Amino acid sequence: MSTIKRLSIIFPVLLLNVFLSNATFLESKEIKNEVKSEFIFPLQGKHVHSSSIVELPNGDLLSCWFEGSGERTANDVAVKGARLKKGKSTWSEPFIMADTPGHPDCNPILFIDGKNRLQLIWVVVIGNEWPASILRTRISTNYQKDGAPVWGWQDNIFLKPGDEFAKTVEEDIKKLGTPSTRDSIVEKYRTRIIEMSKSSTKREVGWMPRIQPTILPGGRTLLPLYSDGFSFSLVAISDDQGDNWRPSLPIVGPGNIQPAIVCKKDGTLVAYMRDNGPPPKRVMISESKDNGYTWSVAQDTEIPNPGASVDAISLKNGRWVMVYNDTERGRNNIAVSLSDDEGKTWKWTKYLEKHEDGSYSYPCMIQSKDGKIHISYSYHLDKQKTIKHVCFTEDWLTN
Repeated sequence: MSTIKRLSIIFPVLLLNVFLSNATFLESKEIKNEVKSEFIFPLQGKHVHSSSIVELPNGDLLSCWFEGSGERTANDVAVKGARLKKGKSTWSEPFIMADTPGHPDCNPILFIDGKNRLQLIWVVVIGNEWPASILRTRISTNYQKDGAPVWGWQDNIFLKPGDEFAKTVEEDIKKLGTPSTRDSIVEKYRTRIIEMSKSSTKREVGWMPRIQPTILPGGRTLLPLYSDGFSFSLVAISDDQGDNWRPSLPIVGPGNIQPAIVCKKDGTLVAYMRDNGPPPKRVMISESKDNGYTWSVAQDTEIPNPGASVDAISLKNGRWVMVYNDTERGRNNIAVSLSDDEGKTWKWTKYLEKHEDGSYSYPCMIQSKDGKIHISYSYHLDKQKTIKHVCFTEDWLTN
């Protein structure tokens, strides 16, 4: 065979090999940086909201949310859950995680405690009023099989803030400064919560979860809580892996609720919170220097917030990730931002949702053992609702 003929055969083959090699490279790069997403269950007409997600020791994912005809005013609301088996792309059929007959079950969170137990914490709403909610817990050691976990323990979580709670409220309210004459609503709010804080009944009920606990290096578990009655936050503290809880002093501010807690390298705790107060609408922030017992007065950051939940975590490499609605009004987007300086700046931002229509909110975020970031959130569109799960790498945020 002549040299020219051999080249005419070999050259196309070489081109094909180069193409395939490049295609493989491009495919691996795309896979590395892509966002994988799916609905946990199909869009449907019932109200579904406030999801939580956790990675189990076997690598499966477990998610939960509340579902029913509405929220606190609908007595058929129950906590439901579903599983995503490791290596699979389709979630299981939903199953019941908690259902109190005749009462709404809302705001569930999941976490694996220091004893490798699965804990579910949520509220049962009494009298269809958020401020009368009762905090509940279920614990399972048999939770890695198909279907709902087998619960071995269930109880209420009762917190008993004392007189120091009321003292802190009054002192910290003064630190907020004096409202202008046109801020009569703010002044009425301040007067009301000072009086409320003196009532042992009002300060013992109505504390609700929304964000998963933060477990400190020493083992202390911090469960972020908030009150729609007080319109500020508090942390439940456990030094025995969630068997017993005691309250921190309150995180006082003008409508700072649903805290997400991250820990700096020097041990300082930072709580990022939803803004339920007056304008400007911003993510609010507070710090603790004593492992979560006392907190600074909540202040505004520069990060927009429309009165919607925010979540933040510290990655294994020390970088921080925040997921939130980055607007002062509406929930029609979900942004994810990355910080490499412990929240001083947020240099990278990408969007999971950014549309004119729909509502996307109440994110829950974890980092799995393989380093990937998982987020579940409420996905509401044209009166149809579901929970969406997304998964991506840190590289997606920075490229």
